Amino acid sequence: MKFADWTQGARRFVTGLATGRIARGVAVAAVALAGAWLGVMLGGAVRANVGPVELGMSAEPSWTGETVVDAHPFGTLLFDTHDAPVGLRVTLENINPERARGFLDDPRFSADRLPALLEEELSAGVRTLVLRAALSGLVGALVTSLIVFRRPGPALAGLLGITVAIAGTGAAIALTFRPDSVVEPKYTGLLAGAPSLVGDAESIVTRFESYRVQLAKLVNNVSQLYDAVSALPVYDADPTSIRVLHVSDIHLSPIAWNLIRSITAQFKIDAIIDTGDLTDHGTGPEDRFTEEISTFGVPYVFVRGNHDSMATQRAVAKQKGAVVLDGEAKTVAGLRIYGIGDPRFTPDKSVPIDSNLESLDALGRSHAAELAKLPKQVDLVAVHDPTIAKGLSGAAPMVLTGHSHARSTELLPSGTRVLVQGSTGGAGLRALEHDEPTPVEASVLYFDAHTNRLRAWDDITLGGLGEQSVQIQRHVETDPGRTISPVPTTAPSPTGSVTVTPSP
Repeated sequence: MKFADWTQGARRFVTGLATGRIARGVAVAAVALAGAWLGVMLGGAVRANVGPVELGMSAEPSWTGETVVDAHPFGTLLFDTHDAPVGLRVTLENINPERARGFLDDPRFSADRLPALLEEELSAGVRTLVLRAALSGLVGALVTSLIVFRRPGPALAGLLGITVAIAGTGAAIALTFRPDSVVEPKYTGLLAGAPSLVGDAESIVTRFESYRVQLAKLVNNVSQLYDAVSALPVYDADPTSIRVLHVSDIHLSPIAWNLIRSITAQFKIDAIIDTGDLTDHGTGPEDRFTEEISTFGVPYVFVRGNHDSMATQRAVAKQKGAVVLDGEAKTVAGLRIYGIGDPRFTPDKSVPIDSNLESLDALGRSHAAELAKLPKQVDLVAVHDPTIAKGLSGAAPMVLTGHSHARSTELLPSGTRVLVQGSTGGAGLRALEHDEPTPVEASVLYFDAHTNRLRAWDDITLGGLGEQSVQIQRHVETDPGRTISPVPTTAPSPTGSVTVTPSP
């Protein structure tokens, strides 16, 4: 045999041997991992008593790493507590009504003592879960490897690998743990149960003693919820905050009126702000759609959108409780609000909507310069188009807008927060033009009654039929008292003209 043939054969043998070892290693790791998860799922769950509530705790695979509190049948609360490939699911299994009433009525369980007690009992339950889940995972990996490979070597190798994986996961959880995530829960479930489970904004943003008091607040709300099983809970109005419902782009959808009515009642709304596109074509027959405004029983602030004609604006102004703003400021529910009607009227696609964005920005900056001359700063501005909203940077702490049918928020360098609302009407009939329906969206804003600054807001997204299923994402304003940069005192020169089509 030639030397070249021998070396080539040796190379193939070594390559095949290495490939075989890699394949066996991958197989051992896969079997051990599957066995570990099977062991955690079968034997890793625990039960713990936290105050009057009996909790079921379990670990489950999760790409994002999160904590889910299942408050069946009312919904679920999700907290972004850590970053690791494992999540914690907490289920409210049972509640002792007698002990619940004892916690609510006994003066010994005050705000000073109850948080520490709940933290201690919950921590003990989590420790038990961690130990049991780890042990169940190791046993599952070992038993599954022995069954599959029938040899101790691969089983011990799989056990060692799972031990390292569990240790690494624990380290990742410890390093990325965010206790303050409890102040920004994401709620999914019945709209009527949301306020009691999520909690009022003032209690959330005050934070008390970080997450310990939030835990007490949650358990207290759950206790009250189950103690009144005969009826859905009523939201305990926070007397120190002003609650504003922000809606936009209703587009003649009756779904929006049902949602607005439910949110106004459940969250004790003080005022509603509509940032335009209430109608589709701004015609006379559509004016009757505005008559629902008078039934809400709270002020309804309206600024015209590009689908609303001047006739639409006049029809809104005739309704009881309506406050139409078009280049002026008024005080509503204790807030100084400035509104700008959209300068365009483009009821159909024959007219380009966003053909002159520079002029829209210049319009916003021109109004910002005018606002700077006022003796008292306005608390928020309502406009329809986000381009105009960004031109108002520095004119107010808050600018509400819509138009894009996609919710977003941005904190500008001036300190002004721009909140773009999605379509509260699900884009109306035009939603049928797309494969996926447009979400029905609205937001509840909580303003401090003394400073008139935004403290927190809840983004509400309709996720089911009617208004029965809903998702609520809580957001907290990290610096509500921030300084808002001044705007220029002279109006900028517009770089074009905004096309205005006459109303029908």
